[in-house]
Amino acid sequence: MNFDFTEEHLLIKESAKDFAENEIAPTAIERDKNAEFPEKLVKQMGELGFMGMMVSPDYGGAGMDTISYALAMIEISKVDASLGVIMSVNNSLVCWGLEEYGSDYVKEKFLTPLAQGEKLGAFALSEPEAGSDATKQKTTADADGDFYVINGMKNWITNGISADYYLVMATTDKGKAHKGISTLLVENGTEGFGHGAKEDKLGIRSSDTCSLTFENCKVPKENLVWEEGKGFNFAMNTLNGGRIGIACQAVGIAEASLEASLKYSQERKAFGKEISNFQAIQFMLSDMAVKVDAAKILTFKAAAMKDVGKKYVKEAAMAKLYASKIAVECALDAIQIHGGYGYVREYLVERYLRDAKITEIYEGTSEIQRIVIARALLDSV
Repeated sequence: MNFDFTEEHLLIKESAKDFAENEIAPTAIERDKNAEFPEKLVKQMGELGFMGMMVSPDYGGAGMDTISYALAMIEISKVDASLGVIMSVNNSLVCWGLEEYGSDYVKEKFLTPLAQGEKLGAFALSEPEAGSDATKQKTTADADGDFYVINGMKNWITNGISADYYLVMATTDKGKAHKGISTLLVENGTEGFGHGAKEDKLGIRSSDTCSLTFENCKVPKENLVWEEGKGFNFAMNTLNGGRIGIACQAVGIAEASLEASLKYSQERKAFGKEISNFQAIQFMLSDMAVKVDAAKILTFKAAAMKDVGKKYVKEAAMAKLYASKIAVECALDAIQIHGGYGYVREYLVERYLRDAKITEIYEGTSEIQRIVIARALLDSV
């Protein structure tokens, strides 16, 4: 494996870092406190090409590789994981799936404005009774002439209130179990479509999460993505790439925890010297650094395999599983190093912990990742 980034990769990383530090950071604490969606910042990210990084220029995207996307995601997430997940959903779960499986009509009408950052997307798979077991979809889409009529409910939808377009998994043939699930594009404002109140979350509070409702919601048949009955496959294939995005988000949080701890440990004095001189602190910093680098290697390996067309299901699951785990651990260590200051908003690290926990849950819990990895290992024997 080549561990050297290209000049283009480094320029993208620096661009994302500059934007994060100069534009995102000044309002991050206040937005977290008020659970305020960063609409202006999302638009700016679109203008910079961060919302459709891997999409072909033919459809308004930046035409970059997954490594570039990973580097940018880490830098954005280091400063604000809420912006990171907004970016991840639009890139990994929405744009990628539409480019890979959408018709020419879908790509022209929906993908292009999404990739250009003019519109925002959401991915609607989870339901009250279909979380880790995504085969148990209760939402239905019945054919009616030139339309599908959708009825049902989705929950835990990132970008749920602010999105313009929603990728909705719904059952079009109840007799075929998961092979009867299809994917439909629903536009915000469509009659019969609505959303619940914004969830009051522990972390990633600046991103909006809510439930969605469908009551005789009519969607044109040309809004079908891929084919009827391919919705479950669409969701699983899309989530494989999405897990790379969440691994990047977790790496960003973990690296931010390390950097904050390094800085504070060289400023804070105890017993007449900086606490960075104490072996107990040095051991914590060393362990954090090892964890961050290991998580990065797993994440970039999955991204590199995706870029060259290799199967990366296991590698993406491994990256997400490990990166999310160490994000929580590093955030906890950062709070410990900061002592009482780590427990207050001003020093940021308490937010890192609140933001980190969700990376072990969404886009497949850690338990689901272990199942994915085990199956891949057993299939290879």
